[in-house]
Amino acid sequence: MSLTDTAAVVAVVTALAILAGLAGVVVPGLPALPLCWGGVLVWALFGGAGPGRWLVLAAATLVALAGTVVKYAWPGRNLQRAGVPATSLLAGALLGLVGFFVIPVVGLVIGFVGGIFLMERLRLGDTRLAWPATKQAVGAAGLSMLIEFLSGVVIGGLWVVGLVAT
Repeated sequence: MSLTDTAAVVAVVTALAILAGLAGVVVPGLPALPLCWGGVLVWALFGGAGPGRWLVLAAATLVALAGTVVKYAWPGRNLQRAGVPATSLLAGALLGLVGFFVIPVVGLVIGFVGGIFLMERLRLGDTRLAWPATKQAVGAAGLSMLIEFLSGVVIGGLWVVGLVAT
C-alpha cells in the first residue's frame, strides 16, 4: 500500500469516526465528541506529513474540551435558575436508562421526561407545577445536545480544512 493509499484510508476512517460521533449525539452509547476528536487524532498520527495536522488536532482538542464543559454548564445553570433540583434530573436520567432498555431508543426520551415529571410531581405536589419544570429540563437536554452537535460539526470542519490544506 502506497503512502497516498494509506492517507486515503485514514481519511475515510476519520470521516466515519466524525460521522459516528455526530450520530452519537442522539444515539445512546456512542460518545459523540470523543469519537469526533479521536478521528482527528488518528488522522494527525497516520494521515500524512505536515505540521498543519497538529494545529488541527490542537484546535479540535480545544473545541472538544470547551464543548464538553459548555454542554453541561450552560443547561445546568439554566436549570438551577429555574429551580429544578438535581434529584429530578437524576430520576430522569435513571428512568431514561431503564426506558432505553424497555423501549429501545425512544424509551430514553420517554423515561427521561417521565422521571423528571414524576419527581417534580412528588416534590411540588401538583401536576400543573410539575409540568413547567419538566419542560425546562427537556429544553436543557435539547440545548446540551445542540451544543454537543455543533461542537462535533466544528471539529469536522476543522478536519476538512486541515485535510484540504495538507
